[in-house]
Order: sequence, then C-alpha cells, then structure tokens
Amino acid sequence: MPLNCGIVGLPNVGKSTLFNAITNTSNAQAANYPFCTIEPNSGIVPVGDERLEKLAKIAGSEKIIPNTIEIIDIAGLVKGASKGEGLGNQFLGNIRQVDAILHVVRCFEDDDIIHVDGNVDPLRDIEVIETELLLADIAVLEKRADNLQKKMKTQKDAGLELEIAKKLINAMNNGTMASNVSLSNDEIQIAKTFQLITQKPVIYIINTDEKGLKNTNKYAQSVMEFAKKRNINTVTICAKVEAELSEFEGEDKKTMLAELGLTSSGLEKIARSAFDILDLITFFTIGPKEAHAWSIKRGGSAPNAAGVIHTDFEKGFIKAEVISYNDYVTLGGEAGAKQAGKFRLEGKEYLICDGDIVHFKFNV
Repeated sequence: MPLNCGIVGLPNVGKSTLFNAITNTSNAQAANYPFCTIEPNSGIVPVGDERLEKLAKIAGSEKIIPNTIEIIDIAGLVKGASKGEGLGNQFLGNIRQVDAILHVVRCFEDDDIIHVDGNVDPLRDIEVIETELLLADIAVLEKRADNLQKKMKTQKDAGLELEIAKKLINAMNNGTMASNVSLSNDEIQIAKTFQLITQKPVIYIINTDEKGLKNTNKYAQSVMEFAKKRNINTVTICAKVEAELSEFEGEDKKTMLAELGLTSSGLEKIARSAFDILDLITFFTIGPKEAHAWSIKRGGSAPNAAGVIHTDFEKGFIKAEVISYNDYVTLGGEAGAKQAGKFRLEGKEYLICDGDIVHFKFNV
C-alpha cells in the first residue's frame, strides 16, 4: 500500500480543483507515470524520479513503475469542525488515518470565487484550520486522560501515558501543535499511539493564479515566510493549471509545461515533497521486464527492504546483491558493475542507501 496524504483546507481555496486534477489525470495513463483512481475520494500520484528512467533505459526495461503517494480528499473542514460542524467527526476520523497533511491555502484573488471570510488572508485561514485541529486533538487527549486515570491502579504504564497526555494538553492549550511539543524519543513513541492530527507532518500547498507561478505574489510570500519560521515545507501550484495539465500526457504535457516555464507539474512536486517530509528513500529493482522504484524509511535494513516487496522475502532473507546508482549508470549496467568489482553481496546488517539497485536472495 502506498503512503497517503490528506488534502485539507477551507471551502473555496482550490482543494477540490486540485483533487479533481489528480483524479482526472488518473484516466490519462501516462506511460512512465500512470495515475490511477483507487476510490472516488482518492487517487495515486507518482513520485517523479529521473534516476528511474535512466536505469530503465540502460537495462532496456519494458515497463517503468515509479514510487507513488495516495492523495485522499478530506471533506467537511470548516470553522467549528472540532465540535461537529460540517462533516465534523467524519473529517476528523479520515484525517487521523493519513501519514501526512497537505494543507491547501488560497493565495489568489478572484471575484467569482467567494472567500468564506470575505477576503483573501492566507495566514488567518491557516490559523482557522490549525485551531480546529488543535481543539480536536485536545478533546481526544482529555478523553484519553480520563480513561488512563481510571486505569492507574491496574495498568502498569497508565501513569507514564497520563503524564505525557497532560504535558501535551498543557502545551496545546497554549496553541502549540503536538509535533512541536518537547518530548523525549521514548515519549514521542508513546504519543504516536494517541493518533494526534497535529503530530503529523504538514506541507502548505500554496494555491496561486497562473501569474503567481512565475512571480510570487504577496499572499504566497507571506505563507512562505511563515512556513520557513516553522520549518514547514511549501509547494506552490495553480490548481486551475493542474486541472488543464491533467488532460494532457507525454510530449503534449511536456510542451505545455515548457510554455508555462515549468519542469514538472505541481502534483509531481507535491508527491516529491511528501516523500521528503516522511523521510523516505528510494531503492530500485531493475531488469529487462521492469524498472521498479520502492520506498523505505531512511535507516532501513536490507531485510526491511526485501519485506517492502514481499513479506516472504524478508522472512527468508539470505543476502542482497547491491550496486549503487552512480556505479550502475557510470559502468553501463549490471554486467559493467560486476566486471569493475562494484557488485556487492550484503547481509542482514546492511542499511539500504538512497539509489541502491538491489536483487534479493531468499529462501522460504
């Protein structure tokens, strides 16, 4: 299953237009980067990686399969969502399940698209959304704390969990997101079991107009400066342009991107950024039938990587045949790497490096 990101934002910020671009493109079936719809409210975006195309060309691979991110359209977030306004609880239930949050922020003016608060003010909009998320998390923690208090006498770890819950509640009542609360590594692991929304990594999706893609406007600039102070990634897109791009594929799409002065679509930029904030690296399996990119958490071992492909590979792991990306490309593929002594056999302790080309030996 691909990692998933939930799109959130106020009404009329471009959230639905962006998601529609994703699902429209899923019908286009571009040769190297197929988009495919999973459900009516979700779609798959490929994580663009030039290395995969180079490797496929060297190996003469018939098929290219990139890494992917699942994008889920989270509906119903309005002021008061934490108290059940709009789709309230349904929204909150959906967003607790995602790996990362794509927070779409309106940074364009358009008299035909009414802003729910009367005027464009991206920092105010961000505050509205984040306040709702904080209030929802605080409610969850307070309920958890009550339950833990009752279990203090019978459950060994209840005291520690209660202490962490209270620490989070105090900080979050002062406007601090859970991800910014100072916790030890052990406390962070326990806090993850609370499934807090504000503990998830966030990307601000700056939705601008077409002019804003070339020249940053004052609204986008304010979000970028705000995000930089908080160490949050931003991606600038024009949802309207993304919708138009979704109708094209292959050379036609490249031509349109070039006319706009872009090298890749906003969707691809979002996918790469999501990949980065989730601290994932890529390894490859390359052969004549297919060139396949796979993802793994940074610091993952060879058996962990084998398990990404199939659980049986991890259970019966024997060794990994590894070639680094640079060696594979420079030496013209597997045969050249072997001849130059750059083909390595690695065991269970080996930590996968970004760009490794790997073939696993296993016995089940």
